[in-house]
Amino acid sequence: MQKGSLKVEGMNSQTDANKVLHALNEVWGVREAEVNLSRSEAVFSFNEQAASYQDFEQAIIDLGYQIVRQ
Repeated sequence: MQKGSLKVEGMNSQTDANKVLHALNEVWGVREAEVNLSRSEAVFSFNEQAASYQDFEQAIIDLGYQIVRQ
């Protein structure tokens, strides 16, 4: 199992955080996902044989939010 985290720009409310969380949970292979609105961060674990880090990035980008490269 692989773990990842992403800084998400553009989340301003709990509704935004819930949308991001839902999108992360829809990625095939996700095991667990959390979104922290105050830190603008999404943390997730996944089966690396079913999904990739880029799948999670793309799920967030598809919602209209931006990923902040660390």
